[in-house]
Amino acid sequence: MFYSLTGKVINKGINHAVVECGGVGFLCFTSRFTLSDLPDDKSVATVYTHLNVREDALDLFAFSTEYELEWFKMLITVNGVGPKAALAILSELTVDEIALAISAKDVKAITRANGVGPKIAQRIIIELKDKVKSIVPDGDFFADSDRVSAAIEMPHTSEAVAALTMLGYSQSDAATAVSKIDPSLSTQAIIKQALKYLSSM
Repeated sequence: MFYSLTGKVINKGINHAVVECGGVGFLCFTSRFTLSDLPDDKSVATVYTHLNVREDALDLFAFSTEYELEWFKMLITVNGVGPKAALAILSELTVDEIALAISAKDVKAITRANGVGPKIAQRIIIELKDKVKSIVPDGDFFADSDRVSAAIEMPHTSEAVAALTMLGYSQSDAATAVSKIDPSLSTQAIIKQALKYLSSM
């Protein structure tokens, strides 16, 4: 029904903004990243929207980029993930971090979002792992994503990822670091080089 709204941002709250168009203020629920993008001086902005229809309410969700909106719409296709949970994830992780977490099967990263437990996080990873490429615009991400996935699935490199997570690194960071290293090296050599990579980040 609504593709986008362009108007003055007349109010910003913890999880919403009000965009005034033609004298009507539209209450839009949104992520903290979009809120940080929106102006504080009541100037004009454009947001991309999704109207969620329920029996007892019509809720409008809005984002500063079409990319973030596409992620929102993809997240709510997952069984058990409603608009509030999707918004919580998009407020905790950037869209690139979500894509990486899915590739790295990083349940902990996704459960950092308020109200998202391990079962829901695992379901997001399972249901979206093959859909991420449909909306990620950067072709280079596909190759990186495949390498990250391989890093946590191959016995040789998965040991290195496990060792790095035991040292306190997130699974996403550990898998990314390991994916940059020659998988034919020994586990010990991979860990050593991965630690150098992580220390330079």
